[in-house]
Amino acid sequence: MKEKTITSDKKLNITVFFGLLMAAALVGIDQLTKWLVVSNMELHESVHLIKFGETQVLNFSYYLNDGSAFSMFGGQTEMLICVTSLMMGALLCAMVMKQVRRTPYIIAFSLIIGGGVGNLIDRLFNEGLVVDFIDVRIINFAIFNFADICAVCGGIFLCLLVVLDEVRDAREKRAKKSAEEADADKPEETENNEEATEDGND
Repeated sequence: MKEKTITSDKKLNITVFFGLLMAAALVGIDQLTKWLVVSNMELHESVHLIKFGETQVLNFSYYLNDGSAFSMFGGQTEMLICVTSLMMGALLCAMVMKQVRRTPYIIAFSLIIGGGVGNLIDRLFNEGLVVDFIDVRIINFAIFNFADICAVCGGIFLCLLVVLDEVRDAREKRAKKSAEEADADKPEETENNEEATEDGND
């Protein structure tokens, strides 16, 4: 049993390490893409990537955003920095202290941390402004960046995991309750059978 526990802890340590590595890699990719945009494009410049006739589907458009993901909470830079810092710190502590033990949850946390830290770096070192450049024109959506994709995908994945766990727990409770009720009925059936046998013998 002790050996199994040690092996389980080693696996968890490796999983957490790769989770943190994944988060760091996502931050690196985010900062690299933003650097490429800033270095090669003028502010408010757009480059058509996918276009069908006159319909623009996807552009790279260099804009600065003072809000959160998808331009929400614009102008609230200090609040966003504080909230993001607290959230990222809490998630990192949960991973490092092994409060999160299941691989899917570690992946979700890594995505959220990668996205959150990527945009937090922008806010801290770019006068509170975040570089956005992914411009989906076909649905007239807000311009966003790689960090936004990571954070939103991680958040959706985390919510999905929580819902699935709740559904599984509810099913297990119902199954356990049914089993307990079935066990409770067995003695009565046994007593009835014994009484019937005794009457038959008489």
